[in-house]
Amino acid sequence: MTRTVRAKRRMFVLDTNVLMHDPTAIFRFEEHDIFIPMIVLEELDAGKKGLSEAARNVRQVSRFLDELMQGAAKVDIDRGLPLPSAATSAVGANSGSKAKASGRLFFQTQTMDAALPELPGNGADNAILGQALALKRAHADTEVTLVSKDINLRIKAAILGVHAEDYFNDQTIEDADLLYTGALALPADFWEKNGSDMESWKDHARTFYKLQGPAVRDWHPNLFVYEDTPNGVEAIVRSIQGEEAVLELLHDYRSERHTVWGVTARNREQNFALNLLMDPDIDFVTVLGPAGTGKTLLTLAAGLAQTLDSRRFSEIIMTRVTIPLGEDIGFLPGTEEEKMEPWMGALMDNLEVLTQSQEGGNWARAATNDLLRSRIKIRSLNFMRGRTFLNRYIILDEAQNLTPKQMKALVTRAGPGTKLVCLGNIAQIDTPYLTETTCGLTFVVNRFRGWQHSGHLTLVRGERSRLADFASESL
Repeated sequence: MTRTVRAKRRMFVLDTNVLMHDPTAIFRFEEHDIFIPMIVLEELDAGKKGLSEAARNVRQVSRFLDELMQGAAKVDIDRGLPLPSAATSAVGANSGSKAKASGRLFFQTQTMDAALPELPGNGADNAILGQALALKRAHADTEVTLVSKDINLRIKAAILGVHAEDYFNDQTIEDADLLYTGALALPADFWEKNGSDMESWKDHARTFYKLQGPAVRDWHPNLFVYEDTPNGVEAIVRSIQGEEAVLELLHDYRSERHTVWGVTARNREQNFALNLLMDPDIDFVTVLGPAGTGKTLLTLAAGLAQTLDSRRFSEIIMTRVTIPLGEDIGFLPGTEEEKMEPWMGALMDNLEVLTQSQEGGNWARAATNDLLRSRIKIRSLNFMRGRTFLNRYIILDEAQNLTPKQMKALVTRAGPGTKLVCLGNIAQIDTPYLTETTCGLTFVVNRFRGWQHSGHLTLVRGERSRLADFASESL
């Protein structure tokens, strides 16, 4: 006779920063119970005012909790409020939870024996830690876990013997090293295995190949494929149907005959990036890479070429995240553009490089700068809500500092004929509680992967200067 071992019941104690980071967190623990200490409600109340993203999240948490408590008596609260399933509840549906949240939500309804040793630091953090420790003592049959995005609080919890975890549900990928790069090197025997029934044709100076084979099954539109040999094939995947793929040979922007506003690609990845930026069929481009890889210069050059030469766009809009995002951009006199200029140093530096004129002297440079000023607008993200941009080339710099929700709010501003380019380095995140795996840039790279009108590329080779390259490798 075999005895079934019943899984130990789990209860998660939520820290305030988890709810401020993701207001739908209470619906994301499936069949497990959730405990919210009274000090967390007090901190939420203190953080509800303002126009920041955190304040908006706090207000949304309060609305969720209010809906859950509609019609609940004191005895129901003591027993724990049932968390609704995503299929049957409007609240659960709004949360985006895929699994049924069949656990219960508990509030601190009485004073608990939360005796703690003398601990330095934040009093509210210590109160939350004390509640977790008291729950662990009172419920020996329950595995109590403190969930917090505060590393120091998790360290203190571990010292006191309380199991603590970070909040992982908002992670787009498990590891930043797994992030899609946008390019794939073909194996040496690729054409022998997949090129036997290959078809080729030309259409207006564009060369296409259609091939079949199991190797293309995991490809998707706008993936770059290349042979890692001198003068090897470089192509972009245009369409995928089962084991059949259509490739198009790339334009070679490394040649002096095919410059983009005077800029040529210095390596393979930069050539891939310029193909994405100049492609009229691609509306959304993400370019990742460390400092000095040419993200901003290539993007700005492609924008100027398509705005002033081919007139595909009516103007260029340049913007970036100001930390802290959502706060006022300043009380000093000046227009929105003048207040944003200190934040736009990287873009302005690259603009100076692109507008250097070899002929005409200072007068020609001044005339060029005046022309560009009339076609390039600097805008603040704080005032993007509710706007629609038509036929614009939008450059979003430092996109890694946006949350997924903020990124969605910005991308949905794009109207017909607009192209949005997001630039960033996920190794340099300044926004609190955002990481390489949870930032908005990682979010859109994964969500737009495979859409036929979007493309992504990760630049790896620095091209700024030999000094900068040596410093990046050695320091």
